[in-house]
Amino acid sequence: MQKGIVVAGYIGVDVHKEIEGFPGPHDLVNIKSVGLSLGGLVSNCARDLALLDPQLPVYACGVVGDDGYGNEVFKGLAKYPNIDTSLLRREGQTAFSDVLSNISTRERAFLNFAGASAQFCEEHVPLDELRCKIFHAGYVLILDALDAPDEEYGTKMARLLKHVQDRGILTSVDMITSAERERMRLLTPSIRYADILCVNEHEGEVAAGIPLRDENDALIYDNIPKALARFKEIGARKWAIIHAPEGGFGIDENGEYHRVPGAIVPKGFIGGTVGAGDAFTSGVLLGAHNDCTLSEALEIATAAAVCSLREADASEGVLPMQDALQVLSTLPRVQFD
Repeated sequence: MQKGIVVAGYIGVDVHKEIEGFPGPHDLVNIKSVGLSLGGLVSNCARDLALLDPQLPVYACGVVGDDGYGNEVFKGLAKYPNIDTSLLRREGQTAFSDVLSNISTRERAFLNFAGASAQFCEEHVPLDELRCKIFHAGYVLILDALDAPDEEYGTKMARLLKHVQDRGILTSVDMITSAERERMRLLTPSIRYADILCVNEHEGEVAAGIPLRDENDALIYDNIPKALARFKEIGARKWAIIHAPEGGFGIDENGEYHRVPGAIVPKGFIGGTVGAGDAFTSGVLLGAHNDCTLSEALEIATAAAVCSLREADASEGVLPMQDALQVLSTLPRVQFD
């Protein structure tokens, strides 16, 4: 029986900068603190999964540079005994993101350098050697080689996912939010070959072409199942999921709609919000790996995301699954309309 999860694609470091406000043209804004942590889907999800289940085989697959940031990636992942880094290649310059956090509003902005991750492609994935149960890849929009068009499948990412599916492995794909809204439709070809799709409400709105927040920034609950149904129509075979601070929402393999309320965290609970989406997705993946129902997986995902909020680093706040669920049980939950 196949076991374990491969997380593949974007990997690098995050350079955290707490600032007094976002600058306008010609403005100078003071940086109050600077820190370095692992970042990107591979680093975040691999560590999240390793923390949620220390017995789970986790495989990191990507390209990092032969440089100081690359050394930090290997050093950071080496702290987790169940993360296998044998699928990581070293070439070029390691990807990094400047994560700008407004210390007053906790709003974030990102300056991204894709580096070696931009060249990650199917050639870096040893398809015939994969023995995992789930293959999770991303992020669509910053993996240039996989975002490239493909005559048969739409994009090279879609081709990769199809070839993984052909080996009896469940596939999952993730994307980032981009200011270039039209480019976010690059996700559509990948959905055709994704067994699991888990996106936030902003990504889901553009990918589905259905508004999910109104002019007052309130979640449009009635539109969420419509967007999820659209993803199922495109091809998400097992689960289609949208997550937001208000909760996790999904349609399962039987066409049934599920929703789990988000947590209301107390003042001072949040150490940082970077990586909360990856933590949520990691909880979903663990639930799928363990043959949980979608509702059970959404609860695990919510617990993982909540715990990740406790630390500025994307993953250091994540706890083993039962401990994370215990933390979630102590918090009030969002009341759905």
